[in-house]
Amino acid sequence: MAPIYLAIIGLGGVGKAFLSQLAALQLGSITKPTVIFASRSSKQLYNKDYTSIDASTLDSSSSPLLSLSDLTSWLASAPGKVILVDNTSNQDVADSYPSFLENGISVVTPNKKAFSSNLKLWDDIFSSTTPSALIYHESSVGAGLPVISTLKDLTATGDQITKIQGVFSGTMSFLFNTFSPVSGSGSGKWSEIVSQAKDAGFTEPDPRDDLNGMDVARKCTILARLAGLKVEGPDSFPVQSLIPKALESASSASEFMQKLPEHDQEMESYKEDAAKQGKVVRFVASVDVQNNKVSVGLEMVEKDSPIAGLKGSDNIFVFHTKRYSSSPLVVQGSGAGGEVTAMGVSADLIKAVERLS
Repeated sequence: MAPIYLAIIGLGGVGKAFLSQLAALQLGSITKPTVIFASRSSKQLYNKDYTSIDASTLDSSSSPLLSLSDLTSWLASAPGKVILVDNTSNQDVADSYPSFLENGISVVTPNKKAFSSNLKLWDDIFSSTTPSALIYHESSVGAGLPVISTLKDLTATGDQITKIQGVFSGTMSFLFNTFSPVSGSGSGKWSEIVSQAKDAGFTEPDPRDDLNGMDVARKCTILARLAGLKVEGPDSFPVQSLIPKALESASSASEFMQKLPEHDQEMESYKEDAAKQGKVVRFVASVDVQNNKVSVGLEMVEKDSPIAGLKGSDNIFVFHTKRYSSSPLVVQGSGAGGEVTAMGVSADLIKAVERLS
């Protein structure tokens, strides 16, 4: 049996967690892949003869830097099958997926940009896959939650997806579970809760990167495409930004956070309107397959709905289908973080190795 080689791009938070999980990977009688390449920002580690490397020594590497084109050629010449694990969110790497696949290199990744950018890249990626060049991206939506695999299983077995909706962001989940809980009136003003989430590491360093809704829009784009909708990209449907108009031009995250309290009343009024109707506020993503509509934004939801009942920073994906019409299929749990995202990557790697072996 020809060996299987592993190339890893990205050794940040997800990448480090992936390396740790790789060491404990359970493959039964199948030989574990040999790591032959690792990279992070401006460092690369590899041996020209494709012998094994220790990715943990990357920082001390003096290996010459390979361009993505050179890397593709080098991996394509390996004396065995190759799986590239891309743990980044880099657009240039994502744009190279079709080339990797066309050269017989399988790809496993949580990189949302590869699957939510222009529709041509999506088509190029999936038209380039073969039985010996596979693509897996479970963790591009919902981290380690079985969201994509569930959707694929439903459609592959002939079920008809009518709608997918839920809360697709751990950040948005935490913010609104705290701001507009099912019981009680919340534990602070909107700006205070955003600040609390930022300090706890639940947001990006610049909270605007979460509040603009684009992370959720990318996940919606991926699910919509998998459900059969020809969505051009995350900017091709309505996405409600929670950044006040007056603060869109803030020069920095600190200026934004400093001025955000001036706009608390906008969110407070929306919460009060929901309370008068016996509802709570949630940041809801919706893929309406029946009506060919995708949207992301604030909604007032019933307190007894699955979406309202979320805790902490959990995600929830609610699948309405022909089979699951009276009671939807729900996938819920932690949808962000290095460990759970790496778990999704590791599980995809196992699937790829099993298929290639």
